Order: sequence, then C-alpha cells, then structure tokens
Amino acid sequence: SESLVVCDVAEDLVEKLRKFRFRKETNNAAIIMKIDKDKQLVVLDEEHEGISPDELKDELPERQPRYPSFSLTSEKTFIVYSYKYQHDDGRVSYPLCFIFSSPVGCKPEQQMMYAGSKNKLVQTAELTKVFEIRNTEDLTEEWLREKLGFFH
Repeated sequence: SESLVVCDVAEDLVEKLRKFRFRKETNNAAIIMKIDKDKQLVVLDEEHEGISPDELKDELPERQPRYPSFSLTSEKTFIVYSYKYQHDDGRVSYPLCFIFSSPVGCKPEQQMMYAGSKNKLVQTAELTKVFEIRNTEDLTEEWLREKLGFFH
C-alpha cells in the first residue's frame, strides 16, 4: 500500500493566509490553493476579492479530464473563504471557511495526498469551519449559510 503523502504548505502561502485571517475588508474574498505534486507543496492558485459563493463555484475545476494525455494540475481544490454572514438578529460576522472540493472520480493517490494535506493546511491556517463538497454545483450561498448556521 502507498504511504500517505502529506504536503507542506508553501512559506509564502502561510504568510498570505495569516494576513488574510486578519484582513479589514468587509467583502467576500477567497484564496484558492492546489497541490504542486512535484514539490509536494500546497501552493496558491488564485485570489479573489468581492466574490460570491456562486461566482466562486465557477472558478473551481469540475472534474478530471477523460483523456490521460491532458493533464490538469488540480482536480481537487482547497479554498479559504472569508464570507460576510448576516445573522438572523442583524449582526454581521466574517467567518473564515475552509472548503475542500473533492470531486467524485479523482485518482486514489491524489485523494490520499489531498486528504493528508487538508488537515495540515487547516491546522496551519487555524481554521475551525471546515466543509467538504463533492460536486462543485453544491457551492451556493444557501449551502454555505446552512453550513454556517451550525456555528451560532
């Protein structure tokens, strides 16, 4: 059996996540990350400011390509999302959500690499709101609000 490969988090990404955690902006924002398999590092893929959950969904890779000759750098994705959350009592908070996109049909070795690295990334970024989606279509404002509803 293959041993679990846990990737480190790139130093510049660690710093970026730290700054993101303490950002002062009041809009939704996201950091999208992927694994660089050659370096065995979690690295920055994209950053977005003022992005809704529905817009974020459109930025995610849907599934792996059917043809092995085409290589997609990342079928799975890590997202740290700062979301402007309006509570029922009128308060506003900005929870940091860790969203792990794990599409159905990924290669087993990739699933193991991402699964092992996910925990390391969550610890590094000190995140508590961790959600997994299997289908990128599920990433909607309604889904996110429902998930965050458990953290009153």
